[in-house]
Amino acid sequence: MTAKDIWDAKTYLQFEDERLRPALDLIARIPHEAPKLVVDLGCGAGNALPVLAARFPSARVMGVDGSAAMLAKAAAAGFETAQADINAWVPEAPADVIFSNAALQWLGGHVALFPRLLECLAPGGVLAVQMPSMHAAPLRAVQERIAREGPWAEVLQRVKGAPAILTPEAYYALLSPRVTKLEMWVTEYIHVLQGDDPVVRWAMGTSLRPFLDALGPEGSKGFLAEYAAAMRSAYPPGPDGAVLLPFRRLFLLARK
Repeated sequence: MTAKDIWDAKTYLQFEDERLRPALDLIARIPHEAPKLVVDLGCGAGNALPVLAARFPSARVMGVDGSAAMLAKAAAAGFETAQADINAWVPEAPADVIFSNAALQWLGGHVALFPRLLECLAPGGVLAVQMPSMHAAPLRAVQERIAREGPWAEVLQRVKGAPAILTPEAYYALLSPRVTKLEMWVTEYIHVLQGDDPVVRWAMGTSLRPFLDALGPEGSKGFLAEYAAAMRSAYPPGPDGAVLLPFRRLFLLARK
């Protein structure tokens, strides 16, 4: 097990429908008629691979991810996969579509990363990206605060969550001179969550993982208890017990 295998596929997939909805919305709008090679970059457990295969039935569809545990799920469904660091990944041949759903926000250096990914596209190829834009929301901001202020601060001093993504204006300035067409939009999904501390369970599948893995099962109990109390206050259940989680996401479609 390596640092790249921190993701718990079972925990992540607790909210499979909610996490897949943005991918469906993005895939439906990819402006390519007949791609030969479609790459799901940061494919995770492979949730979007069947949708990509259905959308582009004549294409070779493959998933790339850094986590062996996640790729095992994707490979079990019969899809071609490759384990690689996204920051260093280069396709064997130029891709027609590079699709990335909720993965690139984990990487810094977007000013260099996005132009490099455009260079991996064939002429007329499309870079299709969706990233959470939640850095200022309680879901994310409270994690950072608790990590800095709690008794675990020394253990977590070198642990970093996902950095804030750039503004839409910054992505436009970065990408528009390099592409023939650029579309961007922001959607805020209202996820209706049920059960005990559903916001905590949501975060445990993604943004909380670096902190929990550093603390270990025993050390993370106090951290989780404090985070859960804060999430109950920030996202209180309604009269029927449901918790509404507003989740903002940025979408980019860049055609080379």
